[in-house]
Amino acid sequence: MTNSSPRHFLTLLDLSTAELDWVINRAIELKQIRNQGELYEPFRNRVLGMIFEKSSTRTRVSFEAGMAQLGGHAIFLSSRDTQLGRGEPIEDSSRVISSMVDIVMIRTFSHALVEEFASHSKVPVINALTDDHHPCQLLADVQTFVEHRGSIKGKTVTWIGDGNNMCHSFINAAKQFDFKLNVACPDGYLPKAQLMANNADRVQLIQDPKDAVVGSHLIVTDTWASMGQEDEKKARETAFADYQVNPALMDLAQPDALFMHCLPAYRGLEISHDMFSDPRSVVYDEAENRLHAQKALMEFLLLEPQV
Repeated sequence: MTNSSPRHFLTLLDLSTAELDWVINRAIELKQIRNQGELYEPFRNRVLGMIFEKSSTRTRVSFEAGMAQLGGHAIFLSSRDTQLGRGEPIEDSSRVISSMVDIVMIRTFSHALVEEFASHSKVPVINALTDDHHPCQLLADVQTFVEHRGSIKGKTVTWIGDGNNMCHSFINAAKQFDFKLNVACPDGYLPKAQLMANNADRVQLIQDPKDAVVGSHLIVTDTWASMGQEDEKKARETAFADYQVNPALMDLAQPDALFMHCLPAYRGLEISHDMFSDPRSVVYDEAENRLHAQKALMEFLLLEPQV
């Protein structure tokens, strides 16, 4: 068990730049360790509680496999398996669950729920996605950029599409990793105004995607309709019609620009059918790196290395 004041990872702002850099570098090391077939099991007898109110392929596989590879065990808890949202106060669930496991991962809708859970938890809590933030994905994205292009510091990133939780986390990442961010979103789908204002020194709104990608080293997008927004799908397809990422748009960015998408992706909508096979696309490396980045994150939270 951790001490009485555990560290949590609810947004990228919960770790310092130096700590985030440690996680990224450690993720690259852990990836090498696994690829070399070395056994590294610092989490023997450690248990990860995985609470899912939103389903996911990559999040479940990466956390569960990562915990097993580090010698620990993961317990999967769906919304049917817990009392969260079914009458039991969040505080009670947090106190009970955190008394039995060593670390908790939550993927849910309300960011306030994760914050409340963490405030009563005896062990570290990781935000594996809320409607407001998706910080674990950003660890994998930055790791992927570092592996392919070196440090992201001072580079220019362009976000194209919905001003959603991924966009919010990229805004936080721009601050923590010290890069510039262009945001290209249509009216009605902009990121939170206060978050934009708080980071106006490095984040700017450029609504035309063709203008936004000029000079960019990384282009990122996401599905136009996230989980829970299925009834808005047709309206969103109309609003985002001019926001598809395709090779022609990538040609306007830096010659060595990379393309990322956190998946699942819908070819023919937010990306063209040929974008995945484009040599500038690193989406599969990005997806795999969820495993390595989260292993490094859990190591940081549980083993508390000196950074």
